[in-house]
Amino acid sequence: QECSKKQKNDDTQSTSVDALSSNDGSEEKNEFDTLANAKILLSDCLACDSCMTLEEGARVFQQNQKEFFRVLNLNTKCDTSKHKVLAVSICPQSLPYFAAKFNLSVNEAAKRLCGFLKSLGVHYVFDTTIAADFSILESQREFVQRYQRRNQEEHALPMFASACPGWIRYAERVLTNLVTSHICTAKSPQQIMGSLVKGYFARQQNLSPDKIFHVVVAPCYDKKLEALREDFYTALYNSPEVDCVLTSGEIVQIMEQKNVSMKDVTEVAVDSLFDDLKEGDVVRHEGKRSDGYLEHIFKHAAKELFGMDVKEITYKALKNKDFQEVTLEKDGETVLRFAAAYGFRNIQNMVLKLKKGKFLYHFVEVLACPGGCLNGKGQAQTEDGKPDRALLAQMEEVYTAIPVRLPETNLHVQKMYQDWLEGMDSRKAQDTLHTTYSAVTQSTSSLDIKW
Repeated sequence: QECSKKQKNDDTQSTSVDALSSNDGSEEKNEFDTLANAKILLSDCLACDSCMTLEEGARVFQQNQKEFFRVLNLNTKCDTSKHKVLAVSICPQSLPYFAAKFNLSVNEAAKRLCGFLKSLGVHYVFDTTIAADFSILESQREFVQRYQRRNQEEHALPMFASACPGWIRYAERVLTNLVTSHICTAKSPQQIMGSLVKGYFARQQNLSPDKIFHVVVAPCYDKKLEALREDFYTALYNSPEVDCVLTSGEIVQIMEQKNVSMKDVTEVAVDSLFDDLKEGDVVRHEGKRSDGYLEHIFKHAAKELFGMDVKEITYKALKNKDFQEVTLEKDGETVLRFAAAYGFRNIQNMVLKLKKGKFLYHFVEVLACPGGCLNGKGQAQTEDGKPDRALLAQMEEVYTAIPVRLPETNLHVQKMYQDWLEGMDSRKAQDTLHTTYSAVTQSTSSLDIKW
């Protein structure tokens, strides 16, 4: 079934979307007009059950390759006042897709992808791992604080991870405040990267945030929805933190449309947010298919709360491989109980237990995609929309082989806390790295959009 059982008004809706997304005809034709629109099916979208308004649907529709190339084309015109600095940030879970698909090492894939994007006219290409560093560190601190307040605050525990926009969308639009009050307030890596690019980097380059067009390359379509959130918008500059999200698959479509092979692209080192430095080899966080919130928070909490150094984590699969449990015992008592819940079947079971008051977990890493972020529907899918299991297995092998770097060891992050955010406990750090989640009253104008 499609994502809801509402009546379809295909003709009306497609007209509205086309009207909102088409050019007004005033711009001349250019080489980029031949690009195909991204083909997004409702089955690709994880945001479920009436949660998409007509306006949101139109704005998501605009986050495609043509919008990206509209800005690139603008930069070739003589009116420099309209030029934008193009910055592209790449999610770590997208790189294994390019590496596996084109039979490259992950470092080669990063550099060739950077080379390809710069050949199109992109000015800067960043790795979002540093944003995930911030997100994990803030999530760790929040969990410890919630645990310490668990007897005073009803909704302190359990804490749910906040990095997955499909899960967040579902929680806000379908579930109640009983659930949303348990969601960690740390922003996702994508949106922290938006703050870094349009806040820290813009200041370093002496640029107004609205002069930067920030694109994120991500594994799933729900990241497009996340970029539209009102709390991720700088009203002063009339500028969203992320202007456009393209999936890994959409980048490959651009390559195919331009008849470019990844293997023929010149390798270019990925840019850093800091002066003229370049990124070194690709690193990742703990966790086999995602940014590893569970593992990082578990080890941090064991150390901070119980003085225990946990080196290795043992997962125990329960009902299925996408619902796993991790526990910490001290003096014969289970003091920490964490879980990883991937896919909506496991999420719904988890929420049901929470509502019945039968929830045993202190923290849950929640991801909407079965198998985690590597299995995002913007990559590793066959032409008929099924998971490409062979490619996914290669991607997991590539991702697991990437060396792990702990967020605490990133000296740039520590320096930015002091120099840019005015300390870890400052109001600026809170405003920049956190947001709030709450149940959203459904609009009666929600419509099912056929893309």
